[in-house]
Amino acid sequence: MTEDRITQRTITAVMIVIAALAFVFSFGNVWSLALRLGVPAPIAPLIAPMVDLSVVGLLVALRYLSLRGIPPEQTTAATRLMHVSGLLTLALNVAEPIAAKHYGRAAVDAVAPLLLLGWGAVGPQLLRCFHAVASETTQPATETPTDPTPAPTPAAPADDQEPAPAPGQPERWTTPTPAAPALKVPEPLLTEARSIAASHRAEHGEPITAAQLKMRLAIGLPMATALHAAL
Repeated sequence: MTEDRITQRTITAVMIVIAALAFVFSFGNVWSLALRLGVPAPIAPLIAPMVDLSVVGLLVALRYLSLRGIPPEQTTAATRLMHVSGLLTLALNVAEPIAAKHYGRAAVDAVAPLLLLGWGAVGPQLLRCFHAVASETTQPATETPTDPTPAPTPAAPADDQEPAPAPGQPERWTTPTPAAPALKVPEPLLTEARSIAASHRAEHGEPITAAQLKMRLAIGLPMATALHAAL
């Protein structure tokens, strides 16, 4: 359980205990006062609970609104009714001892209603302050803005690309791989190209290139490339 929740529950428990003690102290005094004033016996014990239940209901409502950060301007009517109920509790609680001229008992009986008046005013303010502190604590920190531009990543080498030579080594020249035939190769021309390629290999010991086929057959480079790929 977090510290703020413990504090809130402690304040709420204190307010409830003060209201309960005010009811206990005032119940007998209000009953005796009602009988002294001629109130019928079945109704006399109901006067104190009416006032005290009003106090309890207002305490619960003010606690709920205070914990949710409702400003005090919007609970002015409930706060005033809370004060009126507290003053009624105080007046009814001390009226019978004063009428009986028991001033010491009246002073003692006035303690609970006075504390109830004080907690009715201070309690909601404390709960409202706790709510503000908890909201500031749980508010997420502002994220540091970052550069949305992603860092450039080095391009991966192609599969057919040979690695660069190490420093101090001579560069190696490779013959580019001919593209796939894009032209339709005539069969007679292909037969002649095969014959020329076989003669070139027998004479030089290496395969003929597309450029050499172009010169030997006097054809264009695209057709020579297609013939070379079909060999």
